[in-house]
Amino acid sequence: MCDDRLVAHVTAIILRGGVKVEHPLELALEFLASYSSFDAQSSSGPGSFDEGDLRLANRGGARTSAAEIAAILERRGKIERALRKIHPEASLAEATSSVPWIPLTRLFDAFADIRGVGFSKMTKALHRKRPALIPMLDSVVQAYLTSDDSEQHSSESFAERATTLVRSYKRDLDRNRSALRGIQRELASREYRLTEVRILDLLIWSVSAAT
Repeated sequence: MCDDRLVAHVTAIILRGGVKVEHPLELALEFLASYSSFDAQSSSGPGSFDEGDLRLANRGGARTSAAEIAAILERRGKIERALRKIHPEASLAEATSSVPWIPLTRLFDAFADIRGVGFSKMTKALHRKRPALIPMLDSVVQAYLTSDDSEQHSSESFAERATTLVRSYKRDLDRNRSALRGIQRELASREYRLTEVRILDLLIWSVSAAT
């Protein structure tokens, strides 16, 4: 548990459906106490993508099979070319016009039509490559993002739909930007180096999984 004096000045996080997370720093620290090993591990370089990145994603719960890993690695050249079009420090917290939406969609397209590989496995593998830009869109986060989604997306491609989810995620990020940065600073003082994207992810997951 955190000292209440340390968390009192951290603003609450407002999630969809009127959910207010009153003590987000405390919740984040509780999550990291159990699952921090994934965030502490290093991936390959920012412009590369290899089997190690997929194995790391598996340690974060991706559950990508050997056959799926082999199929993804057949696209390695395309994935790496797309990664190199996106600056390593690109952030979803930037102004909407500054986010590299088109290169991001092309990166997602490199994973399209791989049997057994959806948004969850893809983004768990890519998050560590661009941690400030790409959220981990596992089933819990996807359900959260689409819970109030009345729009039809049947005409969108795999990559376009993934980008639509990231755009939706950005709305939550923007709404809570100040609070997330406060949490980020407090976590950094405790040697946890997380992006706003990752902090929001673990808060959504923690709250959604508990309900």
